[in-house]
Amino acid sequence: MSFGSPISPLDPDEDWSSKGSSGLTQQISGVGHFLRNLRTKLRFGLFSREPLRLIRFQINEDAAECEWIARNQDAWDQDLSREIGRRHASLQALKDAIDVRSMLFEVLPDLTTARLRVYREPVSLPRELIIYGNVRRHDSAFRSTHSLAMRAKLIGLRFCLENDLLCRLPREEKFGFGD
Repeated sequence: MSFGSPISPLDPDEDWSSKGSSGLTQQISGVGHFLRNLRTKLRFGLFSREPLRLIRFQINEDAAECEWIARNQDAWDQDLSREIGRRHASLQALKDAIDVRSMLFEVLPDLTTARLRVYREPVSLPRELIIYGNVRRHDSAFRSTHSLAMRAKLIGLRFCLENDLLCRLPREEKFGFGD
C-alpha cells in the first residue's frame, strides 16, 4: 500500500498499546505524569498552603529545565512575627525544590540531568532568583540528612541562606553547568 492511498495503513481495531511505546510517546506521557503530580502532590506544602506556580518546563533529550515561583508565606503565619513567616517560606522553597527534583527523575526515567530555578515574587518588586541548580539523577538524595539546607546542597542546589532566610542570588548566568 502506498502512503498516498486514501485508506490508512493503520488498523484502527489493532491494540497499539501492546506493541510498546516509542520514546517520544513515553516522554510525553512522563511529562503529563510530572505535571499532574506537581499539581496534586505539591498542591499544598508543609509550611505553606499556597500553590507552586510553574513558569517554564522544557525537555531536551535527556535533560530538563524547570522554573517556578516559590510559595508565599502562609496566610495563617500573619499573627506570627514576620521573620518566622519568612523562615517558613524559605524552608518550604527548599523542600519543594528537593521534591520537584525527586519527582522529575521518578516519572521521567530517560532524564539524566535537570536545571532547576526557583524565584520569589515579592510584592511590587521584580522576581528574585532564590534557588538554582543543575541536578543529576544519580546524585544521592541523602535522605538520612536531617537538615533540608544540607540535603539541598548535597544534591546540587545553590542558594544563600542567612538566618534561615533565602536571599536573592546573583544572575544565573554566573553559574555553569559544572557548578
